[in-house]
Amino acid sequence: MQFKKIAIAAAIASTLAFAGCQKQEAEKAEDAAAAAQDSAAQAAAAATDAAAAATDAATAEVADAANAAADAAADAANSATQAADAAIASADAAAETAPVVEAAPAQ
Repeated sequence: MQFKKIAIAAAIASTLAFAGCQKQEAEKAEDAAAAAQDSAAQAAAAATDAAAAATDAATAEVADAANAAADAAADAANSATQAADAAIASADAAAETAPVVEAAPAQ
């Protein structure tokens, strides 16, 4: 009878020890899953921030290029206006210095 009680006590002790180990392993797995989820969330946030920064940089580059193109177009228009003014001034000067030719009388 004593042997039976010892065997039952040993079976209960080993069952409790096994259950305790499983509980600890489950807690470790939950902790690891929570840490992995947190790391994934941080990585997603970092990727979002990087994408936003890249978008801002690209927008600034495009805006700068558009401003440079507008400035170049304005410079070209100013140059064309100056060239037209110079051509008009040359034509006026030529008209003032050109000899006057009288038309021959009609017969």
